[in-house]
Amino acid sequence: MNGALNPFASNPAALANHSYGRLVDDRLVTESEGKAPALVSEVHQALRAVLHDPDFPCVGAKSVVNQASYRFGLYQRLADPASTAGLAYDLFEFIQERPQIEGEFTSYIACFLEPKVRTPKRFEQLLWRQLRALHEVDMAHFRWNDAVSADTDDPAFSFSFANNAFFVVGLSPASTRWARQFPWPTLVFNDHDQFERLREQERYDRLRDVIRERDSELHGAANPMLGDHGSHSEARQYSGRQVGSDWRCPVHFDVEEDAKP
Repeated sequence: MNGALNPFASNPAALANHSYGRLVDDRLVTESEGKAPALVSEVHQALRAVLHDPDFPCVGAKSVVNQASYRFGLYQRLADPASTAGLAYDLFEFIQERPQIEGEFTSYIACFLEPKVRTPKRFEQLLWRQLRALHEVDMAHFRWNDAVSADTDDPAFSFSFANNAFFVVGLSPASTRWARQFPWPTLVFNDHDQFERLREQERYDRLRDVIRERDSELHGAANPMLGDHGSHSEARQYSGRQVGSDWRCPVHFDVEEDAKP
């Protein structure tokens, strides 16, 4: 891997639980084991099948899969310390590799074998607990990305890790919308800068409208959580659960305690 040394490698749990895979000649290959283990390949192929479905509404996600411009990891348990250590290691590896990944969109996809999430509210709680846990290990090394806000109520909010901003999309078996359903809890870390580039190129609105049209055809109505950029915090969209105007994020991010300049 090119770039800086991984600062999360000092945690033994990171090396024991990381799972960084890429597609090579239509086969998932991991850095640590070469050909991915059978279970990792099974979950990966199941996810690709969902995104390849002609009716899947997010054309950005379909582009990521079609161009293989994503990296994939499978972890044991969402919001668990060992899985968090492995994910932190792998997310940093993705950030380092991302400039060399060809494709208009890039994402890191993290799937978790456990727990068996039963309700949208429970998934939302675990998603934010996981992001908070990532932030806690990140704080020792990096500040929050200056281009985005750490306040989950702020329309300028985006999640930050290793000083890189991400728009996070959650999928779970408990989602009420098909486009957010997947048998294993999943977090998709989308490079925030790619959306800013689309806005600069005046292409973002068209992409958003296409997704809304496809979502309406699939569900009978567009996802009410897909708001216009800048109208409210994107944090409301992360879990996929439909929430009201009084929604408040279940965690907060203590950026004032960051250790690095």
